[in-house]
Formats: sequence, C-alpha cells, structure tokens
Amino acid sequence: MSYIQGYDPQTLREIVDVQACRARLDELGDQRSLPALLERVWLLKVTGDLDEALAVSEESVRVARMGGPRKDLLRARMLHASVLQFRGAYAAALQELTTCAEEAEGQGWSAIAAFGLQHRGKVFYDMGDFVNARADFKRTLFLRQEAGAPEDQLESTLLAIDAAERRRSGAQVAS
Repeated sequence: MSYIQGYDPQTLREIVDVQACRARLDELGDQRSLPALLERVWLLKVTGDLDEALAVSEESVRVARMGGPRKDLLRARMLHASVLQFRGAYAAALQELTTCAEEAEGQGWSAIAAFGLQHRGKVFYDMGDFVNARADFKRTLFLRQEAGAPEDQLESTLLAIDAAERRRSGAQVAS
C-alpha cells in the first residue's frame, strides 16, 4: 500500500495519508526486524514525529551494521540522513548522503545511488541551493532510468527538477 498521495510542489515533501500511516505504525508495534525498523522510521518522519524517527533510525543503522548486507546499511544510513534533513541538520545530512551515494555508485547500485542523490537534492533544495539541487535531481533521473525505476519514481524526480528550475529562476529574478 502506498501512503504517498503526492508531493508538495513547494517543499517537495511527501503528502501522506496520516491516519493510514499511524494505523500502520500501530500494526508494526515494536518489531525489530530491519525492514520493520526502516518502515517505522519513514512513517514517523512523514507524520512529524521526528524525535522518535531519529531514535529508531539510529537503531536501524545499528541493526543493519550488525547483520545486514551492505545495501541495507546504505539504505538505513540514507533514511537516517533524511530524518536529519527534516530536523534541519543539513550539513550532517549532506555528508551522510554524499558518502552513501558515492559508495552506491561505486558499487554499481544505481537504484540506491539514485535514492541518495534524490534526498541530497532535497537537502540542497531546503537550503536554497537550487543549482546543486537541480544537478542532483538530473543525475537521479539518469540513474533511475538506467535502473528501470517505476513511473512514480521518475515522476517524483521530474517534479523535483521542475521545482528546482522554477525556484532557481525566481531567485535569479529577485537578485
């Protein structure tokens, strides 16, 4: 089930069915498997419970580091970075997303690299750096196309490129 109903064209944040997200959180309870932890992090993040999202994301990184494959650790670290972004810790989020995206690209894991670059682009976007945001979104689009990503992922990236271009143009006119 997709909890995402769309994306805010101004903030690029997910528009979610909050009641469905909270119901799913109740279903997950205190499960400690890595997939359950990652899902909880995302659900807590998009419903605005950032303190708990941070704590669960840190736990997911520990669990992934102890027993999961490298791809799972990268996913957990990138999701943790997205929580940092929502909390306004942009420098830490940028550093983590850059490291993870570079490692994923180096391994040839296009879909994971694209995930990291899409989120790094969103951090740049939140910071008002629309040039770097657009560059990351364009690279994400290429990687997602290369990986055969589903249409909804391509659409979200195209929306992000368009938003960054509009904001960049607006910033140039204002100066």
